[in-house]
Amino acid sequence: MIRSMHARLRAGLAGLMLAGTLGSLAMPAAAAPSWATDVAGGQDHPLLQRYTDSWLIAYQQQSFAQTSFPGKLGLDNKNHFLAPVTVEGQVTRLVYLAPPGKTPLEVHRNYEQALAAAGFKAVVSCTPSQPLCEKMRYGFADDRYDALKQANFAASRDRQSDPKLADAMRGLGGVNMVGTEDLFFSYGTLSRNGATVHVMVNTGKVYNSPFVGTYIEIAEPKAMLGGQVTVNADALKNGLQAEGKIALYGIYFDTGKAALKPESKAQLDEMARLLKAQPALKVYIVGHTDNQGTLAANLTLSQQRAQAVVEALIQQYQIPAARLSAQGVASLVPVAANAAEAGRAKNRRVELVVQ
Repeated sequence: MIRSMHARLRAGLAGLMLAGTLGSLAMPAAAAPSWATDVAGGQDHPLLQRYTDSWLIAYQQQSFAQTSFPGKLGLDNKNHFLAPVTVEGQVTRLVYLAPPGKTPLEVHRNYEQALAAAGFKAVVSCTPSQPLCEKMRYGFADDRYDALKQANFAASRDRQSDPKLADAMRGLGGVNMVGTEDLFFSYGTLSRNGATVHVMVNTGKVYNSPFVGTYIEIAEPKAMLGGQVTVNADALKNGLQAEGKIALYGIYFDTGKAALKPESKAQLDEMARLLKAQPALKVYIVGHTDNQGTLAANLTLSQQRAQAVVEALIQQYQIPAARLSAQGVASLVPVAANAAEAGRAKNRRVELVVQ
């Protein structure tokens, strides 16, 4: 029996492929199932292909969104993940039904083996033997599944020649497709091109059905498209009058670099307008970073970034140098916790401070 189970696991793994280096997105997508039609517009994520012959029944990909994962096993009294890990970036959600006859154990173990082979580091992992494991689905299913685009279940049902399979497909659809019984859950991270990719997999038997459902969520942190919001000169003036300082998020740099990016121009334009409208105003340009890297390196980087802004205002807008002073404080004055990317993004900023 054990040899038979291992054989099934190996067979399934042959069709469940993770892009070997996690650096190439050119891996061909796994074939659509022979027995049903995938949701329109849906496709396997390039990093993780489906269990062999599974049916992609629900799909969503957001180019920039915020999502959360559990930092430890369990939920609070509002069904929120405990010690949540918040991630911003591209978020992909997929729900598959394995072909009839498969078990949650077989399907989930295949995903786990493929992920482990690629260096997956588990943060939370549980099995049906742990009472809290069956609760984990409530941390994501109710509020995330409804936003997914679903397959045309009726069309796939009508094409069946096997009346038992057609009958089993009549009750499909809705949040129970992520699995309701015999549940396995895994969440962890992978390294890809120097970035941390978050992967969550929940597998279980679908209620009153011969199918096994697997919910997969993959979040790839990335910077939001910049240059879309600028604080205008009037708002800068009001902020300085009210608090003596104002944080600017429209000044952009590449990670670890101090060269201003072109999309910073709109914000620089407004800073120059303010300074020209108030010729007596003297300001500090203060660079702030998150806590990634050493303090010494971030002190240098934040100073260089502040100086880059000062030089731009002097050279491009003819603001007198005597009115400007560059200061770098690294991560010493955070406005949010640095534990998650959402907080770190708020801490990476340039501030205008009245001298």
